[in-house]
Amino acid sequence: MVRLDSAGDVLLAGPAVRAVAAGSSEVTMLCGPLGEAAARLLPGVDRFLVYDAPWVSLAAPDLDRTRVADLVDRVAAGGYDRALILASQHQSPLPAALLLKLAGVPWIGADSEHYPGSLLQLRHQRDPHRHEAAAAVDLARAAGFALPDGDFGELRVRRPPDTAALTGPGPYLVVHPGAAVPSRTWSAERAVRAVAALAAAGHRVVVTGGPGEAELTRRVAGRHALDLGGRTGLAELAGVLAGARAVIAGNTGPAHLAAAVRTPVISLFAPVVRANRWLPYRVPHLLLGRQDAPCAGSRARECPVAGHPCLDSITDEEVLAAVDRLLVGGPPCDHIGRKAHA
Repeated sequence: MVRLDSAGDVLLAGPAVRAVAAGSSEVTMLCGPLGEAAARLLPGVDRFLVYDAPWVSLAAPDLDRTRVADLVDRVAAGGYDRALILASQHQSPLPAALLLKLAGVPWIGADSEHYPGSLLQLRHQRDPHRHEAAAAVDLARAAGFALPDGDFGELRVRRPPDTAALTGPGPYLVVHPGAAVPSRTWSAERAVRAVAALAAAGHRVVVTGGPGEAELTRRVAGRHALDLGGRTGLAELAGVLAGARAVIAGNTGPAHLAAAVRTPVISLFAPVVRANRWLPYRVPHLLLGRQDAPCAGSRARECPVAGHPCLDSITDEEVLAAVDRLLVGGPPCDHIGRKAHA
């Protein structure tokens, strides 16, 4: 199984991985360095290979012949019978397929818009409107792998650790202000105001973030929230999210991790990519954000519109209303906010 991009993308591959694992004696996950920690949380994965693919990575490394040869040798040593390459609609699976063929993998399947020649034995056409997790399951099914009985295709991770020593006792909300793509979450200033409003409304707030986001989380938490920025690996973050009443996050990996531990999500969703493909999957969630903003469909990494209106225009009242609605058992999928559309 191949998924070479970020942690969130790897988590969305989880249901397809379980389908393949149900019909295989062993499953190896080939992932990128940003996805390795997520891959190690997925049920059904037995072994791991890591490769920083220059056609995928956001900070793309130069193509290195030695590293390519090393990957080909490692795959060849595994003696694999089949491979499935999972990639987003804007990505090509063919570079990965070429390397797998060089490693001697006889049968490879992938979604591909481009003619694959002999690189793919299954050239599958994905539904462009399908959620990323569902599209991966569609590919696995086309390859002859079905989810086992009783598995409904939701996101899952291995049992997370108990993180009560980090969060302290009592109920809490999580605000995760960071994202690898800045356009897909609040500005720091807007997150600061939201945390203050949540605290003023009587909510205990925990702010989370990775090691590189410690300055951001310290600023956002301020004197109103518990700052856990830089204090959790992905497994510990899963434990923190599992203990939360709800999670407020942009379109980023921790939103999918929250879905995998069955915690409701308030999704701050910028329309730079399509919501129907990337919203928290099969978990109660509410979408906040102007889906008709000028940035819609742009795939912009940095907000191209002054003031970041798609997300920073969300009011405190909308945030508090979304929290109240989700915590009292709101609908499994809905939206709140001006001209929002899921």
